[in-house]
Amino acid sequence: MNITTIGKGNIGGGLAKLWERAGHNVTTLGRDGGDASGADVVLVAVPGGAASDALAKVSGLEGKIAIDTENAFAGRDEQYESFAHEVKAHTNGPVAKAFNANLAVLYEEIANQKTRPSCLYAADDEARDVTEQLIRDAGYEPVSVGGIENARALEDFVPGVFGKIGRVFYRFAPPGQL
Repeated sequence: MNITTIGKGNIGGGLAKLWERAGHNVTTLGRDGGDASGADVVLVAVPGGAASDALAKVSGLEGKIAIDTENAFAGRDEQYESFAHEVKAHTNGPVAKAFNANLAVLYEEIANQKTRPSCLYAADDEARDVTEQLIRDAGYEPVSVGGIENARALEDFVPGVFGKIGRVFYRFAPPGQL
């Protein structure tokens, strides 16, 4: 798969390494932006509230599947239902919210776990399969919290819960799957 990450930091750069190891072609774009027209999927890995500025510097986004990783630690633009909805307003394609509840500092330790850690995600139906594949290819087990209408709940969950816990992997599973 051809993936473009918008953001070269801990999340964008870290996931790029994991996906390259899994055999994907990854292009990383930084603050100067660039062209994403060759991408099958775009990862938006910028600080919470910075998506509009970052996406304005990227061409070739129209209709692309996008995965948003932002969290609301520093507030948000309330004209959008969620950060994922803000990304969708710029790409006009299917969107998922994922990787926002997984600490980038732990990426290199994923493979050393006895069982795959979970990655919570919310996605438009058209983004679901690609999102689940990329979650698995990064070493996590995907756990759906439903459609993109649940992205805000996932965004609010992270600072409210995981922001207080610190460095942890987590596992969510239906009864009988642990």
